[in-house]
Amino acid sequence: MPLQESGEMYLETIYVLSLTSDSVRGIDIGDHLGYSKPSVSRALGLLKEKGLVTKTEEGYIRLTNDGERIAKRIYERHTLLTKLFISLGVDEKTATDDACRIEHYISDKTFNAVKNCIEKKNPSFLRLP
Repeated sequence: MPLQESGEMYLETIYVLSLTSDSVRGIDIGDHLGYSKPSVSRALGLLKEKGLVTKTEEGYIRLTNDGERIAKRIYERHTLLTKLFISLGVDEKTATDDACRIEHYISDKTFNAVKNCIEKKNPSFLRLP
């Protein structure tokens, strides 16, 4: 069963937070997304049921291998689309907001075509920070 947009947002957020900290907690996720503690708890429970996250004894949230694979895919889409829109002259906030919406709906086929086109014209464009 495909993951809904909100599930992808949670996975991406956990991934982004884990890039700077080994101790991602539910409260950190809620603060980042602007969601309430009960909403975050429910979402994390659903992601845990799907085998995409685990919770340590200390209460830290970790991505499973499958969760990390999905999170990296969404993060790559977000990053590339944001950079593309900015390079086209879109302001950063609009580019980020639009990329955030599109990243969940663009097909793999279309995203890979965009990525390959950019890579052929400017290979350094795809380097992530």
